Amino acid sequence: MDDELHERVREVIASVPAGSVATYGDIASVSGAPSPRLIGRILSEDGQDLPWHRILRADGTPAPHLLDEQLQRLRAEGVIPDGQRVDLRKYRWQRDPDNDAGLGGLF
Repeated sequence: MDDELHERVREVIASVPAGSVATYGDIASVSGAPSPRLIGRILSEDGQDLPWHRILRADGTPAPHLLDEQLQRLRAEGVIPDGQRVDLRKYRWQRDPDNDAGLGGLF
């Protein structure tokens, strides 16, 4: 992976606002990453300063090892899970392609 893609992924994750969530696949699609797994890898290795808790699996659930902390952080931002799942129809981030200048002009 090149540094440009790495930084693009970080910028997209940073742009997900409080009160919204995105999936690993959403972030991969927007950033041009080849796989949602790469998003998880970047978050695990270099995501401590990012809103990592806003990124979920495709079914709206957190990774099992992050479950309690992730749901607690999301609740604090107004994202109310249904059990251990977040309703993506309600809380999924809707990127505004007309406002991508806020993403450092990477798109």
